Amino acid sequence: MLNATLKDKMITVCEAKIASKGPNVGLSFYAFFANKNETPELLMEAATWWILTHKLDHFEKAVKILAMVKD
Repeated sequence: MLNATLKDKMITVCEAKIASKGPNVGLSFYAFFANKNETPELLMEAATWWILTHKLDHFEKAVKILAMVKD
């Protein structure tokens, strides 16, 4: 289960990427964080969800991630 803050951030980022670049845009879990990571706990949670829990590739379609997060 994702932290509510992380879930909201993932939804916001995915929706913005899809709106600006179209439904084929890809992203990695790093897309949810600034270059200077101020929330290492959330980064590790995102990495665990992305890599260990769901075994996703480095880049995935934003529409796929959005659907997974909203379920």
